[in-house]
Order: sequence, then C-alpha cells, then structure tokens
Amino acid sequence: MAVLRGQPELIVVARSDAALRATARGLMSLAGADTTPLNDICARYGGTLAPLFGLNEDRLLRAAPDRPAFTAGPQLALYYRVDAPPERLPQLADELRGQPLVAAAYVKPPAEPPRLIDPPARAEEPPAATPDFVSRQSYLGPAPEGVDARRAWERSGGRGAGVRIIDVEGAWQLTHEDLTQNQGGVVGGTPFPDVDWRNHGTAVMGVIGGDDNGIGITGICPDANVSAISFNGLGTAQAIVAAANRLQPGDIILIELHRAGPRHNFETRDDQDGYIAIEWWPDDFDAIQFATRVRQVVVVEAAGNGSQDLYDPLYDARPAEFPENWINPFRRGDADSGAVLVGAGAPPPGTHGEDHGPDRSRLSFSNFGPVDAQGWGRAVTTCGYGDLQGGNNEDLWYTNSFSGTSSASPIIVGTLACVQGRRRAVNLPVLTSRGARDLLRRTGSFQQDAPGRPSTQRIGSRPDLRALMDDIESEATKLLKDAKDKESTKETHEKPKERSKEYKDKDKEVKDFEKDPHRELMKVPVELGHGGIGPGEGVVHVAARLAGLEQTVARLVHFIDPSLRPDLSVSALRNEEQPDRDDNVRALSARLRRNAEEAKAAKDGKDLEKPSER
Repeated sequence: MAVLRGQPELIVVARSDAALRATARGLMSLAGADTTPLNDICARYGGTLAPLFGLNEDRLLRAAPDRPAFTAGPQLALYYRVDAPPERLPQLADELRGQPLVAAAYVKPPAEPPRLIDPPARAEEPPAATPDFVSRQSYLGPAPEGVDARRAWERSGGRGAGVRIIDVEGAWQLTHEDLTQNQGGVVGGTPFPDVDWRNHGTAVMGVIGGDDNGIGITGICPDANVSAISFNGLGTAQAIVAAANRLQPGDIILIELHRAGPRHNFETRDDQDGYIAIEWWPDDFDAIQFATRVRQVVVVEAAGNGSQDLYDPLYDARPAEFPENWINPFRRGDADSGAVLVGAGAPPPGTHGEDHGPDRSRLSFSNFGPVDAQGWGRAVTTCGYGDLQGGNNEDLWYTNSFSGTSSASPIIVGTLACVQGRRRAVNLPVLTSRGARDLLRRTGSFQQDAPGRPSTQRIGSRPDLRALMDDIESEATKLLKDAKDKESTKETHEKPKERSKEYKDKDKEVKDFEKDPHRELMKVPVELGHGGIGPGEGVVHVAARLAGLEQTVARLVHFIDPSLRPDLSVSALRNEEQPDRDDNVRALSARLRRNAEEAKAAKDGKDLEKPSER
C-alpha cells in the first residue's frame, strides 16, 4: 500500500494576555511585550510564524463581520503555525515553549487517509458504456444489511436536496463520469498530485453523492451538493474552519483523516496501529468545535484505523507540549467537540464472495469506545481505484474494495444528508451535530459480537433510513397536531373571554340600575301642558323614554327566574287613551317602578341562593 502522508505541523498557542499580532516585520504585541526573542528563534531556524487560521484577530473581525464564527471564537486567534524544514520542527518547538509569551508548542504528526488497502487498477480497458454496478452496492439496501437509502429516496428531500457537504482530505478525480451532477469542485487548499490520494477522495465522493444516471454507482444522497477542501497547504485545522465558513447550519463536513497518537510515541507506521481521530490535538479540536457550536454544522469524523480503545487512560495523559487546560476530548463531557465519530463494521458475510466476520461486528483495525455509528469498513463498491473497472482512463475507474473507517464515514455522511434533506422538506429544524449524534446512537441496526471483538467494544449501530424517515414523519405529524391543538385551545379560551365580557357588561347595567332604579322615570315630564311642553308632545317624549326603560329592564330579566319575570311582551303604551294622558303616565310610571323593584328583588334572591348551591 502506498504511503500517503501530509506534512508534520508545528502549532504555537500564544498566551491570551500577550495580545500578539502578525505583521510584515514579524510578531508584535499590543500589550507591549517584547516579541524579539520569538522572531529571532524563528529566523534562526529558517521559519516563519503566522496565524494558523489565516488572519489575525483584528483582520478577521474586519474581513468577516457577518461571520459569528470568528467573533464568537476569539481563542482561534491564539493559534499560530510555524513553517520551517520538517526535520527542525521538534527542536524549534522546544525553544518556543521556553518563551514567556507562549502557552504551548507542539508538533502534529502528518495526517493520513484512514483507508485500509489500495487495490491496483485492472489493465483491461472498460466496455464502451459502463455497466450499472448498483446491484453491488448492498449498503444501499434494506436494514440490517444496508442503510435502506432507497426508502429515503421515496420521500421528498430524502435524496439530500438542499444539503451541502464538504469533504476534507487530500485529492479527488472530479472529472469522473459518475461525479458530474451535484459536485461543487475543490473550494480550498491544493490537492496532492498522487493518484492514490485521488483514488481515496474519488471513492469517498462516490459513496456520498455518485450520480444517479443508470451507469456505474449511485451515491446515498445523490441530490446533495458535494465539494472538497484539501488540507495540503492549509493544515488540518485551517481546512476545517475554511469548510465551516462556507456552510450553513445543518450542512455537513466530513473529515477523512487520522494520525499517529501516543501509543507508539506519535511515530508514523505503515500498519496504522495507534492512529486516532484528529480531534485529540488542541487546534483540530477547537476547529471542529468552532464548526459544530458556532457555525452549527454537522461534523462527521473517521474514528481511525488504529485498533485503539479511545477510552484507554493513555489518552487522558496531557502531553507536556499541550496547553495546560487541555482535556482528553474522547471523554467528552466538558471537552466535547460535538463531532460524530465513525467506526468500521463488517459487511454481511458473502458480500463480493468475502467473509469479514459477523455482520455489523467491529473490524479488528477500527478504533472503538466513544464511537457513535458504524458503516461498512470493507467491500464498498464506489468510484475510483479501478479494480472493478479499470483501464487507462481514471474517469472510468470503479472499485469493489474501498475500506477502512474511510469507507465507513461517507456512509454516515450520506445517511445524515438524507435525513437533513427530508427534515427541510417537511419544515422541521435541521439537526445540529450533537443532535445527529444522539439520533444515530438511539436508532439503527445494533452492533454484533465477533470472536475476540465483543459489542462492548463500541462502534455503534448501522443507520436505518427507513426508521429515520418514519421518525421524521412522526415528529412532523406531532408538530402539526400540536399546532392544531394550540389553535383550538386559543379559540376555546377566547370564546369564554367574549362571553365573560358580555356578562360583565350586563352586570354593569344591573349595578347602574340598582344605584337609582327610578332615574329613567324621573326624567319623564308628568305635568303635561306646562313648562313649555304642549299637548301631544309629552306622550311622544314619554313613549320614547318608556321604550328605553323597557329595553333596560329586558336586559336584566336573564338574571330572574322565569316564573318571576314581568310580562314585557306588551308595550306599556299600547291601548292607552289620549284623554286620560296624565293618569295613564302616572299609572305606567308606577307599573314600571314595580317591575324594576321586582326585577331587583328577584336578582337579589338569586344572589342569595348561590352560596347554598355551591
């Protein structure tokens, strides 16, 4: 297998009170500290020290005021990268650690892709038209053998529409015939020129978003937009931050890298034993946390091919070169990057005529412990390499043998893109990275035991998109029901309020009448023919006032028992004779006065009865 490695990186963490800033003449301090020793050390080793994330803090704030990522994460401005000859980096780090303005200085081993094998390309040329290899992609099929991608494709948004994904690694063959429809190209870094780097990236892209075009393979989320950033020239942490700043909440970053850990004193090895997920290093951890917490992007990270229990106390020990406040992120808790860690599980026995152990059991090379989900770690059919279909044209290459946590991780990415696309289609909020992690942990096809590799060596479950789609439908249905119930409750509450207001208004009328039950009667002129009112005018005036009084009494009768209510069905003025006008008015006044008094007495009686009714 070819050696695929980046360059070691020397990372310097400045003290926050140093207020360092990079200038054309070297480092300076806004706090007035002497930076001459730092600049002299770098110059002596032929190195340059520059902000790890591309700009100093002030420039970041001015250049991207609309990016809360930078303003909310000032700790990123404390990181610097030293470019110097690789062989001189360890000694340079030792000298820098002795400086009072430096909180930490450490050398990161080269990052590598967590693949297992590089199968050689077949020599024979392919047919004129590439066959359809989808039948070989059993990982697309129903659970538990696959993730049941086809079930997701039946739903609106379930093919990943509207979701953007960035793959962070080394290189890609983006002119491949099966990567033309929803591919956003390389958007950062400088891809490595090596064909094995390209094969790896091309295989990853195929698993995620290979075109659904009737030839070759089809990706798990073929409608998602997939782009790439190479860490070459940037470093891993800067590549992650660059990816995060190009994405929106709910989009996805895939980290297809691992590196040598403390098991073998950070030494690179061809067998990858002891290799671990890159979040263990402080700058990579902060970059991932920046993506998950500040940018609200889902980060999926290969757990690595080092055969390690990431809960081993070995990983709790802080290297002397790290900052004093460093905590092992594999323990999560207070130091939780938020990323989804992916392990490698065995495919169903018999896949491509191979048997790698019980289906969904941990493959021996896969790291385990704080691992959230598993994908196929062997026998993945996708683009690249050329062992399934080869020849001289890389654009037509396909493989049956993509493997490692390299092949497992894009399966999880594709699954989550289907979930996010469906959630958007039904107007549910997209998952955060931690939300995605929790979902994967509580669903799926459970991990199985294998001889010497029990399921207690956790790599998590294999996703089941049928169950995940059903979960979304249930959530959407509940959301709709809750909305309807809320509207119904609102109407139920508003109607009693309206009735209560009506009763209050009527009660006010009663109370006003109780204060002076004769006030309307007193307004009636009874000395007709005197005081400026001529004959005939008083009757009209009295009639209007009595009619108004009758209306008032009528509004009060709903408080009176029916047997006690006065008879208001006949007008008080009907059948009255004109000649006896004065007597009639007096009689009507007396009658209405009695009616009012009876109404008041009846209401008082009802009020007295209420306590006994309770």
